Amino acid sequence: MPTTTMSSATEISYETRASTHASPLARRLLDIVTSKKTNLCVSLDVTSKTELLELVDALGPYVCVFKTHIDIVDDFTYESVVVPLVALAEKHNFLIFEDRKFADIGSTVKSQYTSGIYKIADWAHITNAHALPGPGIIDGLYAGAKPHLEKGEARGLLLLAEMSSQGNLATGAYTEQTVAYARMHPEFTFGFIAMHRLGAPGEDFIIMTPGVGLDAKSDGLGQQYRTVDEAVAEGSDIIIVGRGIIAKDKDSIAEAIRYRDAGWAAYLARLK
Repeated sequence: MPTTTMSSATEISYETRASTHASPLARRLLDIVTSKKTNLCVSLDVTSKTELLELVDALGPYVCVFKTHIDIVDDFTYESVVVPLVALAEKHNFLIFEDRKFADIGSTVKSQYTSGIYKIADWAHITNAHALPGPGIIDGLYAGAKPHLEKGEARGLLLLAEMSSQGNLATGAYTEQTVAYARMHPEFTFGFIAMHRLGAPGEDFIIMTPGVGLDAKSDGLGQQYRTVDEAVAEGSDIIIVGRGIIAKDKDSIAEAIRYRDAGWAAYLARLK
């Protein structure tokens, strides 16, 4: 079984890390990143299933991951949203990240992950959780993912170790404890939502970073943006961009290409 040990993840190529990572999901993600030459995740905070699916189909060639908030889609049904979304993931070779931000006891999050009208574990390759409830939240989500993992279906968990919003409390000892929890199930908990590289020397956690923008510095509602170069230089593996690409005044395809190219250039610069 591959291990996560290496000298420094920021100095190692995506391709090399894809062959050594302990998480099957991380290996698949890194393979996609390498083959498509994109480290861009587009955040799709839209409320219409038509808009969601049209954006996914249009932007799919340029991204490695789409991040969804499936519970804000007003006209959601499983058959009309999830089924075509999964088909588009296969068509364009990307992963689906449902940004659920679980934050409850283990038995509750297991049910939230696997049941109800969304059945997230059945289709989302990636989800995420706060570490606030303690390690039981990871146990619960891992139990929900286990049937899929046993069938060879890649599933992975990101822990929210740091956030991009002004005044957030995910700092210091909280972040350190979150990193410690991530070591519990390395085949499942593969990385963090974070602003910087985290983990001890020799550990390889995938870092996905929100609050990345090429233009705006803030949104007036607490979101703080950093440039692509800043984020990647500080350890981000996957940049998460939302309104900078899909806002109504944007040419979404042109912006996706712009961010894809900027993200890849920043990665190549980091390797030097």
